[in-house]
Amino acid sequence: MFEIEDVGVFLGLDVGKSAHHGHGLTPGGKKVIDKPLPNSEPKLRAVLDKLRDKFGAVLVVVDQPASIGALPLTVARDAGCQVAYLPGLAMRRIADLYPGEAKTDAKDAAVIADAARTMPHTLRSLELTDEITAELTVLVGFDQDLAAEATRTSNRIRGLLTQFHPSLERVLGPRLDHQAVTWLLERHGSPAALRKAGRRRLVELIRPKAPRMAVRLIDDVFDALDEQTVVVPGTATLDIVVPSLAASLAAVHTQRRAMEAQINALLEVHPLSPVRGGGARPPRRAPPPPGPRGPGGGGCRGG
Repeated sequence: MFEIEDVGVFLGLDVGKSAHHGHGLTPGGKKVIDKPLPNSEPKLRAVLDKLRDKFGAVLVVVDQPASIGALPLTVARDAGCQVAYLPGLAMRRIADLYPGEAKTDAKDAAVIADAARTMPHTLRSLELTDEITAELTVLVGFDQDLAAEATRTSNRIRGLLTQFHPSLERVLGPRLDHQAVTWLLERHGSPAALRKAGRRRLVELIRPKAPRMAVRLIDDVFDALDEQTVVVPGTATLDIVVPSLAASLAAVHTQRRAMEAQINALLEVHPLSPVRGGGARPPRRAPPPPGPRGPGGGGCRGG
């Protein structure tokens, strides 16, 4: 249960984008404040300092600790106030017990303050470690945006290749998440450009990014090029559009790798990291013992 013995004012905040509605109650239920509070550090700090000087310990309670609720909680902590969180589901159930059906900012703030005063067991503590969670939320959200952008760009490239050279799309489309393929298309975006560059040059171009796949991939590319002898009208525009799209896709992939590294770093220092094994990968299972080999030494594998 959340400790409230020393609290002099329970300040419920219904948070908003430009302003929050604050409702303050003493332990005896006396209302000491009920007004909008601008979403500004100086004005929030002035109200909190005034309440603290007059009533002692102030407990600031919100129903949304992230996003638009982040600033008032941070200011409250810095001003020496306690902070807590009333989960939204609990708040809505508690609000149903109060008279009036209309949902207003003032009513929600009053419900939050009174719930903190009379039902402290409904409150959740907001520790400083929640800063890590907040950072993870932002990074994961950005990574989701990047993933959506990668999908959009990849689909656009595949759509163009399908329109003008389906055989080439069947080779490169499924591999667009590989650095070697985006690198290739950044420099040679059309069938004509690929053919003009030549097999050997293309192999050397992508070998640093795909040492084991380079020869096989370029062989597949030229097999696909040989399948189509006609030139679909508009194919020349691929030299303009595809390299630009491929560069954008490569940049998004680079950003996603950076996001993954930052997210993993935050997970390593999160208090729950020991629970998830500290980020260590589970040990790989040992491979099964080899079965009996046939006369050709190929085991059970097909030719």
